[in-house]
Amino acid sequence: MTRRLAHLLVPLVLLAAAGCTATAEEPAGPAPATRAERPSPFADCAPLTVAPASAAPASNGAAGDPLPDLTLNCFTGGTPVKLREVKGPAVLNVWASWCQPCRKELPAFQRLSERADGRFQVIGVNSRDSRGGAQSIGEDFGVGFPMLVDQGDAFERALERSAFPLTVLVGADGRIRHIEGTGALDDARLAKLVQTHLGVRV
Repeated sequence: MTRRLAHLLVPLVLLAAAGCTATAEEPAGPAPATRAERPSPFADCAPLTVAPASAAPASNGAAGDPLPDLTLNCFTGGTPVKLREVKGPAVLNVWASWCQPCRKELPAFQRLSERADGRFQVIGVNSRDSRGGAQSIGEDFGVGFPMLVDQGDAFERALERSAFPLTVLVGADGRIRHIEGTGALDDARLAKLVQTHLGVRV
């Protein structure tokens, strides 16, 4: 008899508990504010399609292929950038936060951008990376030049290269002068590449 009574009371207890939960529910309030995103350490990409202020005119007899016919997003948002509309002279650095040689050379590219003085542009292309990884490296290393985002490896495939890091030097006419993929570059090597292929002393 006691066992039978217990079987009858259990459903009633469960129903009462469910009712308490339902009636005790507080009215929905405003959704909690989401934490604001950290500001990007990188510069906006809009100036990339404007020729550097003090750039030398394009050489008539220069050879080289144009930049690939690709459109990449800017890390800071805004209008995506068509690579063929990027105005040279320019130095493009293809990198990822998980690539140790990339991390080693990024400060040299930042210093190069500071010494460019309107004669050429320094542009990053963050490839095969996470937004958080790129953001953290930019903050930690004080990298502030404009950053394009290649979520896959379309830029590298178009150049028929797969090495990291990769540096592409582009003349004032928008044509590729040189592609460097020999490992981490330091200040002296970068300065020599810029002078040799872009005709600018830094």
